[in-house]
Amino acid sequence: MTLADNLKLLLGLRFDTLNQSSGDDNQGIKTGQTQSSDAFSRRVGLVYQPIQSISLYGSYSRAFTPNNGNTFDGSAFKPQYGTSYEVGIKGDISNQLSATLAFYNLTLFNVLTDDPNHIGYSIQTGEQRSKGVELNLGGEISPGWNVIAGYAYTDVEVTKDTDPSLVGKLLNNIPKHSFNIWTSYEIQTGSLKGFGVGGGLFFIGDRQGDLANTFELPSYLRTDAAIFYKRDRFRAAINFKNLFNVDYFDSARNQLNVYYGDPFVVQGTISWQF
Repeated sequence: MTLADNLKLLLGLRFDTLNQSSGDDNQGIKTGQTQSSDAFSRRVGLVYQPIQSISLYGSYSRAFTPNNGNTFDGSAFKPQYGTSYEVGIKGDISNQLSATLAFYNLTLFNVLTDDPNHIGYSIQTGEQRSKGVELNLGGEISPGWNVIAGYAYTDVEVTKDTDPSLVGKLLNNIPKHSFNIWTSYEIQTGSLKGFGVGGGLFFIGDRQGDLANTFELPSYLRTDAAIFYKRDRFRAAINFKNLFNVDYFDSARNQLNVYYGDPFVVQGTISWQF
């Protein structure tokens, strides 16, 4: 709803209902669990523009998401709920380039995470709180020259749990600091029109390796690049991931299950748009 020329209001309401059952058929005897749940998810947002190129906004929302599967002991997972608050500012640097700064606080209930004691299974933490800051820049700097950049500070911890030892622990595989920048240039005129190159940096900071926070995965910086050509409906590209073949850890379940990131990868694509 437009309340004034520079003031807009967003209202939303969603209803979900869930019925699920799980179990085993053991020698003709069916066992299992059945559960049902429903929820109203509401959303409120407000945008204020003191001047045309600046937008101040705030939002509140509730979320409801079913969780599929079972725990190691066969119990069905409860649905996930969430509450989110966010405020921010968006500024148009030019007609083609804009930046956004956002502050958020998100609380999730019944979130699935890897079971540290049973590989391949998950558990539900009672409550997780995530708060942080995100800064994003994107658009066209000049004709043919595009950029996408972002920085995020993310603080995620378990705030309630049936296991008191997990309260206050940081979630695994989530860095507090991350940064990325990707820029590309496409020739606009002449015989080489449509030919372009791109490159970018992706930084992921230190992360906890398990929910108990017994070890950390080190930070890494990955470099990607691309060469592409576009003409009318035709497009071809060669993408280079991890250009300098840096060794890094992508994620971990526990100390015995730590996964390497991809080595140097070259991928070629050709497409035609109909």
